[in-house]
Amino acid sequence: MRVIFMGTPGFAVPSLEHLVLNRYQVVAVYTQPDRPAGRGRRLVLSPVKEAAVTWELPVIQPASLKRVEVVEQLAGFQPDVIVVAAFGQILPQSVLGIPSHGCLNIHPSLLPGFRGASPVAAAILAGDEFTGVSIMLMDEGLDTGPVLARAQIPISLQDTTGSLTDKLSLVAAHLLQDVLARWLRDELIPQPQNEAEATYSSSISKEEGEIDWRLPAIDIWRRVRAFYPWPGCYTRWQGRRLEIIEALPLPEEGTPEVGRVVAPTGVAASEVAFGVHTGEGILGIFKVQLEGKRAMSAAEFLRGQRQFIGATLLPG
Repeated sequence: MRVIFMGTPGFAVPSLEHLVLNRYQVVAVYTQPDRPAGRGRRLVLSPVKEAAVTWELPVIQPASLKRVEVVEQLAGFQPDVIVVAAFGQILPQSVLGIPSHGCLNIHPSLLPGFRGASPVAAAILAGDEFTGVSIMLMDEGLDTGPVLARAQIPISLQDTTGSLTDKLSLVAAHLLQDVLARWLRDELIPQPQNEAEATYSSSISKEEGEIDWRLPAIDIWRRVRAFYPWPGCYTRWQGRRLEIIEALPLPEEGTPEVGRVVAPTGVAASEVAFGVHTGEGILGIFKVQLEGKRAMSAAEFLRGQRQFIGATLLPG
C-alpha cells in the first residue's frame, strides 16, 4: 500500500514511525513549512520533518494544499491512503478524493467531543477524567467525519497538555497499527458522529495564559496544567512575568483577599512554600519561573524574594 503521511508536531511522530517500521510504503511526508524561531529567527524544522529526514523519506512542505500544482503533485504519488495527524491545514475536497481508501485523521480526543485546534488542553480545562484518540475517515468538515475507532485513557491530576499529548501520541500509534491494517482489508465500517454531542476547542492565545486571581483556585490550577508548556500560566511581579509551573488548589485559610500571597499553615505548609488567595480557595504553588530566570521551586524563589509574602498580585 502506498501511503502519504501528513503531520507537523511531535504528537504525529510515533504514528509516522509506526508506518515505517511496519513496512508501509510511505511515498511522501507532508508537513508545514519551516518556521523562524528564537531570537535569531533561524528556520526550525518541524518534528515530523526531522523524523522524515532521519528515515530518508521524501518531504513536501506546501504553504497551501489548495493550489492546483500542489494537488497535481500529490496525485502523482498515487497514494492508496493518506494518514493525517495534526498537519495544520484543512484538506480540500480536491485532495480528499485522491486516495482510493480515503484520508484517515488521527485526532487526540474522544470524538465528537472537543473537535478543533486544542482538544488536549480543552479536556484538562473541563476537568475531564478521561480523554483519548479517535481515528476517523475525513470529510470536508472540521473533525466531523465518521469514526473508525477510539481508544480511551485516564487524565491524571499531574497531567499537563505536554505530558498528556506525549501519552496520546503513543496511544495513537498503537491504534493506527490496528485500524489501518483492518481498514485496508475493508474490515471496518465508519460510524457517523452524533452531532448532538459535539463540542469544540478553539485555538489558545498567549493572552489566555495571564491569571485572573478572581477565578476559583481549581480553575486556575487546571489552566496551569492546560497551558503548559505553551503559552504558560503567569502573573506579574514587579513588572516581570512570573510563570506558575506547578500548583495545587488548597482550602481557604483566614480572611480571603484576592491575589494576596500567603504562607500556608497546617499540612500544606510542609509541601507548599506559598499560596495565593483566589476567588474561591488558595492556589498552592510548587514551582515557578521569573522572567529572565530559570525555573525553580517556590521555596527557592522565596529565598530571593523575601518581600513576596504579603504582596498582592493583580487579578489579571
